[in-house]
Amino acid sequence: MVPLSPLAFDTSFRPAIGARVDLAPGLARITASNASPYTFTGTNSFLIGVDKVALVDPGPEDATHLESLHRAIAGRPVTAVLLTHTHRDHSDSAAGLAQRYGVPLWFGGQHRLSRPLRPFERNPIKRSCDWDLIPDRTLHDGETIEAGDLTITVHTTPGHCANHLAFGLPETDILLSGDHVMGWNSTLVAVPDGSMADYFASLEKVIALPYRHYHPAHGGPIADGPAHAEALKAHRQMRNDQLLAAVGNGAKTLGAVVKAIYPTQPPKIRMAARMTMQAHVEYLEERGALKVSRRIFGMRLGLA
Repeated sequence: MVPLSPLAFDTSFRPAIGARVDLAPGLARITASNASPYTFTGTNSFLIGVDKVALVDPGPEDATHLESLHRAIAGRPVTAVLLTHTHRDHSDSAAGLAQRYGVPLWFGGQHRLSRPLRPFERNPIKRSCDWDLIPDRTLHDGETIEAGDLTITVHTTPGHCANHLAFGLPETDILLSGDHVMGWNSTLVAVPDGSMADYFASLEKVIALPYRHYHPAHGGPIADGPAHAEALKAHRQMRNDQLLAAVGNGAKTLGAVVKAIYPTQPPKIRMAARMTMQAHVEYLEERGALKVSRRIFGMRLGLA
């Protein structure tokens, strides 16, 4: 078995659900009550600004959370609703809140797949995607925008999904990293919604940016974001190596690979592992390390 990478996850985060927590001047967090194996303690919504605010990732369509956001806004003018991406645990309430406050909705374009569906293929997280949500403004890489009474810089970070963004606060060392870099777990990459090649490239991108402290959309803050992103990259490379080793040892199907690499994980976690392993398969196939034969009832794997 390939040795484990130096990645360490922090699962100690225990937010006060619904409470406004001031993280830095002009940045506050409010955590929703939608905890699950995929959202950890719930979705973190953020307010950017001092006298005027922008709302980032308003989260689920939940009356209690929406009231918590309203209390945290505390009567200040709202200038926009922004999304890191259009998975429903981030975006379900976005259109309604934009209408409530009479403000535009900004994100990285309508939800789209990272690649087209293949014959007989389905998107395993189709129901988790907000397909019909349309931005009033599509945000682009490198542009600086007004968020409340502050400015932020947009950084495209596809991988978890095609329209994923991170938001940097230029006068600070803070990055709102969305689901791209989290401290409690590695990011789900489920093809064709996401892309492992894009995920690796986006890790390289954020590592090179001038931000040290990351605030993800699930879980607590990451004190040294670039170092954690480096460890995530090493972890994913380790999974590539483990996959190749499993196939070299006779695993010919995705199920056999998952069983070899994740022998003791509970069913829900193994389901996520299977989706991410399929993304690794495509990544290694694209790089000529694996041969993949696709059939109606699955795929057969072999070393190239």
